[in-house]
Amino acid sequence: MSMASSVVEPVPSTASASTALRARAGTDRSDLGEAESEYRALMRKWWFAAAIGVPTMILSYPQIFPYLRDWLPRGSGQLRAVWVLLGLGALAVLAYSGSQFFVGAREALRHRQANMHTLIAIGTGVAWVYSTVALAAPGIFPDDAFTDVYYDVTVVVTALVTLGMALEVKARGRSSEAIRKLIGLQPKTARVVRDGAEIDLPVEEVVVGDVVAVRPGEKIPVDGVVVDGSSAVDESMITGESLPVFKGEGDEVIGATMNTTGAFRMRAGKVGADTALAQIVRLVQDAQASKVPIQRLVDVVSGYFTPAVMILAIVGFVVWFDLGPAPALAYAVIVAVTTLIIACPCALGMATPMSLTTGVGKGAENGILIRSGDALQVTSKLDTVVLDKTGTITWGRPVLTDALVADEVLRYAAAVERSSEHPLAAAIVAGAEARGLELPAVSSFEAIAGHGVRAEVEGHEVLLGNARLLEREGIDAAALVSEWERLADDGKTPMYVAVDGCAEGLVAVADTVKDDSVAAVRRLKQLGLEVAMLTGDNRRTADAIARQVGVDRVLAEVLPEDKAAEVKKLQLAGKRVGMVGDGINDAPALTQADVGFAIGTGTDVAIEAADVTLISGSLRGVVTAIEISKATMRNVFQNLAGAFAYNSLGLPIALGVLYPLAGVLLSPLMAAAAMSFSSVTVITNANRLKRFRPEEVRS
Repeated sequence: MSMASSVVEPVPSTASASTALRARAGTDRSDLGEAESEYRALMRKWWFAAAIGVPTMILSYPQIFPYLRDWLPRGSGQLRAVWVLLGLGALAVLAYSGSQFFVGAREALRHRQANMHTLIAIGTGVAWVYSTVALAAPGIFPDDAFTDVYYDVTVVVTALVTLGMALEVKARGRSSEAIRKLIGLQPKTARVVRDGAEIDLPVEEVVVGDVVAVRPGEKIPVDGVVVDGSSAVDESMITGESLPVFKGEGDEVIGATMNTTGAFRMRAGKVGADTALAQIVRLVQDAQASKVPIQRLVDVVSGYFTPAVMILAIVGFVVWFDLGPAPALAYAVIVAVTTLIIACPCALGMATPMSLTTGVGKGAENGILIRSGDALQVTSKLDTVVLDKTGTITWGRPVLTDALVADEVLRYAAAVERSSEHPLAAAIVAGAEARGLELPAVSSFEAIAGHGVRAEVEGHEVLLGNARLLEREGIDAAALVSEWERLADDGKTPMYVAVDGCAEGLVAVADTVKDDSVAAVRRLKQLGLEVAMLTGDNRRTADAIARQVGVDRVLAEVLPEDKAAEVKKLQLAGKRVGMVGDGINDAPALTQADVGFAIGTGTDVAIEAADVTLISGSLRGVVTAIEISKATMRNVFQNLAGAFAYNSLGLPIALGVLYPLAGVLLSPLMAAAAMSFSSVTVITNANRLKRFRPEEVRS
């Protein structure tokens, strides 16, 4: 079948923001329309060939159609006239239904190559020429060759192969379903606020800085930031995350996601080709158009395979002509034509692209953007996954985890920290406010470098800091030491709180583990991968996080510039390493790894930073990406194994090795049917990937 890619070229990045996505969508819809037109054209050719093929088959196989054969003229002259008409009909089939084979063969010849079109064109053409010569001048052939006219081969083989091509085109269109779905997500209009009034505009006319109103149940038209109002947004169509995400003032929203309950206004930040949706479509297209390394090997093999088959067909013809039974010439022609037809490398050519297109699309449906076929194949072979800690295993932001003090004391501590610029101060303030505590005003605030802070709150002196601060002030905190050590061993940052010279308790802040990190690490181990954690944090904190999530190998206190070196050490030890990070500060390590997984959230997808981008920001995406890559490559090898097995078995049978043993000689019609069936088998197997469901990662 035709092995041309159905993936269109992406819209250039230089397209204007207001028209690029519309151009992309239009291009893809045009491509899909062209595929449908190609399918309809091939089906018209199939019906034409089938219409000519029916009377041809009736005349060619009287033992199968005895009653229908009785309706045809019986005189030799009249019968010859019928054959002449059928010969003309077969020529029309070659000219119309089989035109693509001869055009393809001619183009291949111009480049001094041979392909599947070459095999089909020569096979059907030889059958027609032989039959026509046998019909016009039967006397020049020995053994009464006029009785062996093979117009049925010409017509039916052309019909079967054309039908197979039509089915392939249809399947290619279905394999691009992921792109169709993504394009369909883009809303057509946006409600823009201009001069104080809301007006509906085509989404292409939204410009950066516009304020857009979004009502309940509407799709968000472009990427931007909420400036007023709040809502829960269903981002599943982009990120794969099933639960709606709360969005309030200052939060980023992604174009094409669904607003559920609330209403809000947003300021457009990215439009046209810059939106997350446009980037995703472009990446999926590029990946589907790429080749996995094994496909390049298949291409090389196919380049030698077709000429080898042509040589085999000639050898088979000579052997049967010299050594075969009477009529030797007829048998020789049958063997040569059958060999050419059955060896058509359609299934071989489709085996990898069909699976790759479907696998990449399945990844996109799950919020996983696979950059290329190379990345997909290497991902399936990983044996080690290195996880960055902050922002990957953990949320990347500190929160108040423990407050071993009375609420009143926590009020004082949070009030003091509200005046502090320390990175952990905001976590304590947010934690107290979340508990419904109102924070009083403070006075005499003092930051004591390396120790903590001091301030007066409602007439009380409040201290918040480490043990050195309390020792400096002469405050006894011996009773709290064991609790402090317990919290520190858990990877938290504990702080003493003292009021009016007395140690009142501890508060602790930590960057907490994401909800599904534990389950994701467990699933990675079940898949047979070694899981390591790479972090710049101190050993104690790193070990505590590793214990929580089940990571056995910890690389702690690693400077950002040394992360790539640590990945390289694992590679030198013979590991195939996947690195998971945020795609920005981990860029060197992501590049060094065999496969880099960029954790992205919202519109900050780090598409250029890694081989695989996980839009949802969850480690579940790493698991799903690996499962999809393994399933896709397994599907590829199944297809290739089936295609090679088909040719390995089919060629000897076509050459007639069974004839001396069982008196069986394969018909060209059966060869065409078998060739078409092998292609349909590849298509069907590749489409099984659409039903693939990654195992759910449960916390």
